[in-house]
Amino acid sequence: MTKTFSIVVAMDDRRGIGKNGTLPWHLPEDLKHFKDITVTTSDPSRKNAVIMGRKTWESLPVKFRPLPDRLNVILSRNEEFTAKGVVVGSTLERAMDVLEKDPKIENIFVIGGAQIYTYVLHHPLCQRLFITFVHGDFACDAFFPLLPNRFQEVHRTPVLSGSGLSYCFTEFFVLAK
Repeated sequence: MTKTFSIVVAMDDRRGIGKNGTLPWHLPEDLKHFKDITVTTSDPSRKNAVIMGRKTWESLPVKFRPLPDRLNVILSRNEEFTAKGVVVGSTLERAMDVLEKDPKIENIFVIGGAQIYTYVLHHPLCQRLFITFVHGDFACDAFFPLLPNRFQEVHRTPVLSGSGLSYCFTEFFVLAK
């Protein structure tokens, strides 16, 4: 069976996801939500994988690299790029080939950045989106693409508040026709 992947992203009202190479807000509740989604497995003997671009990797604080309790996969066109404790792939297809062959990988999540999201959002193996909508305009310089019609919202929390921000957690699926 071919493994599929999900996208995890937080965005503002204009689909902004980053500013000057960092998150434009500090929202611990979303960081916890992100960790819960990307770490939790149904089988404790398995783990999840997170796929990210090199720029997203470099934007992570050094003390959190690699993201713990997950297999970290970095996509980079630079064939000489290496990082300790991660898998590096030049394409999504190569990364998925590696993950497909690993029986210990339960779920796969793409976690950014903007170039990676633009490429993977229309990929047929992308079946689920976890989106945190952070209300407001944060003058971002990196954006999430428009959602294709094939995704349908299946869950939305009420508007929540934390760290002086309002936000909600949503989930979208590709629904069978």
